[in-house]
Amino acid sequence: MIVAVTGANGHIGANLIRALLKEGRPVRAIVHNNLRALEGLDIELVSGDVNDINSLYRAFIGVDVVYHLAAFISLSKDDWSVVKSVNADGTRNVVEACLKNGVRRLIHFSSIEAMNQEPLNEPVDELSPLVDSRNEPPYARSKAASEREVHQGIEQGLDAVILNPTAVIGPHDFGLSHLGETLLTMARGKLPALVEGGFDWVDVRDVVAGALEAEKSAPVGAKYLLSGRWATVCDLAKITEEILGVPIPRFVCPAWLALTSAPAVTVFNRLTRSRQIYTSVSVRALTNCNHNISHARATRELGYHPRPLYETLRDTFRWFQLTGLLNSKTILIPDE
Repeated sequence: MIVAVTGANGHIGANLIRALLKEGRPVRAIVHNNLRALEGLDIELVSGDVNDINSLYRAFIGVDVVYHLAAFISLSKDDWSVVKSVNADGTRNVVEACLKNGVRRLIHFSSIEAMNQEPLNEPVDELSPLVDSRNEPPYARSKAASEREVHQGIEQGLDAVILNPTAVIGPHDFGLSHLGETLLTMARGKLPALVEGGFDWVDVRDVVAGALEAEKSAPVGAKYLLSGRWATVCDLAKITEEILGVPIPRFVCPAWLALTSAPAVTVFNRLTRSRQIYTSVSVRALTNCNHNISHARATRELGYHPRPLYETLRDTFRWFQLTGLLNSKTILIPDE
């Protein structure tokens, strides 16, 4: 039975498709542009766009399971129109196309950003509410809206499961996600400064393993937080130094200074057409996030056990080396 994947050329998509192929399953990748992450894979490529519902109707014909990954990730406060269009309206189209084509199960990828993490001294779990305030960043609001679209589909008879990963890092990051680019810059020893704060980091391969098990065994309407390990940016830098031997930045920028300078840095990056690593949205996320994102339900029901952060970073840097992105003097030898 065919498995369709939207957002197939993204970071999670590249890892998910490889895992599906290892299981011997036929994969139909719904692609919109860049195909680099899918080169050489024995899959069916179908052109599609989540904002073009007719393309989804065609793409889901004969499909048993849809993994919905397509999303616009934004660290800006000014992207509401585009993130709403792709993340919320696009999910509504995916839901409708699944219902029309009789898709057996939809696995929808949301984000921890969709969830209210306050009070910060209490664990976040599947019962925590979705964000519901215009003061939240556009990306967070759009992902919360996407979950509401899935719930409406469930009310119409759709079999769907919702997954909320935390900050995803790991190998096969062909398009260089924001987090991947930050790690690569750090590994090259070119990160000018660290910033106070941290986040819950999860290996993309663990997210994929949780998703595959959710497809097989989760009850209709279930929701799972797929978290990993909370660590500060300084912790990541220290592990990077341990693995690669690169010196880490000695200056740790206070959150208030990073927030104050973020608007000017944003203007500079727009003028130079370069990606901004620290934005006001990302700095606030690093300094105002919950340290306890519970994956207890996923562990209990899916057998979900995220790997150590050291292993994730080592394997990510190894992948950077193998693809020529990182010319490190330290040679990372694969495990036996």
